[in-house]
Amino acid sequence: MLIKDQLLRDVIITSVPSRIISLVPSQTELLVELGLEDKLVGVTKFCVHPKNIRKKATVVGGTKQVNLEKIKALHPDFIICNKEENTKEMVFHLEKIAPVWISDISSISESIEMIKLLGSILKVEKKAADLISEIDKEKKDFTNFMKNKPTRKVGYLIWKNPYMVAGQDTFINELLRLNKFENFLDDSKSRYPEIDLSELKEKVSLLLLSSEPFPFKEKHLIEIQEETGVETILVDGEYFSWYGSRLKKAFNYFRTLH
Repeated sequence: MLIKDQLLRDVIITSVPSRIISLVPSQTELLVELGLEDKLVGVTKFCVHPKNIRKKATVVGGTKQVNLEKIKALHPDFIICNKEENTKEMVFHLEKIAPVWISDISSISESIEMIKLLGSILKVEKKAADLISEIDKEKKDFTNFMKNKPTRKVGYLIWKNPYMVAGQDTFINELLRLNKFENFLDDSKSRYPEIDLSELKEKVSLLLLSSEPFPFKEKHLIEIQEETGVETILVDGEYFSWYGSRLKKAFNYFRTLH
């Protein structure tokens, strides 16, 4: 059977996948939400939701580097990757083992598309449709909640040494917009540029320190706030960057930021 991934690549599968390896934490969480936990045979060390998944499935490495021999030994019939989180080199080698399906997500609509596509491929269409409906409802309710809230110019820090921020062409940026957080970066093609904190003093009224990929803590908040003089808060990076079933919980979390 010929299917397409989100890069519009042709992927050939011979039957409904039953031995799946997910190399994307947010998509691992999604597969479990869709009732496919028993079909997950391999995950990454960063697949922390649900908490027990790394005990049930074999940990095959990280998102940038995997143990190919471990993967071969699992005899997967479907491997799920992501354009941003995994590498071209990984995909090249993985395709010699099993069909590789790649997601490409920088918006909620693309996340919804991914859920729908995987629901169809893995024959859990009803569960996928129910999840999509729930996300749509939560998004609509949150949009109404935000209707009269003011817009704030923000910087969203994801890394330290060097400091890096989320740019416009990212999934994070779409969720910032929904929160009426206007990204201070105006380059529509920017993704995760390095910045100097001094740049932010006159450009933003709020700094958001993400819990991932760099685990910003209270000590970093104090340090950065003192250096910039800008109001700074810690935010849960999973709710801003995990696409998939995490979205249905994200909007309740976003309410707490306002």
